[in-house]
Amino acid sequence: MSDVDFMKPMVVAALEFHGGMATLVEVAKYIWEHHQNDLKDAGDLYYRWQYVMRWSATHLRHDGRMLPAKDCEHGVWALA
Repeated sequence: MSDVDFMKPMVVAALEFHGGMATLVEVAKYIWEHHQNDLKDAGDLYYRWQYVMRWSATHLRHDGRMLPAKDCEHGVWALA
């Protein structure tokens, strides 16, 4: 499993927790508060997780699970 595939469910869970829409910071806080042990156990991902979180969002947009960035306020992520 790629790091992006590992993190995609975390991003979705964070957005669902916030009613389907959240800022990047809210997503990061949710992931850290709920998955920090998973991240610590994931080797080098621990040092790159916020970067991978952003790539996961890009992949979720390409998959049609998140709205395109142009359809959201700056800095806000939303489920489709």
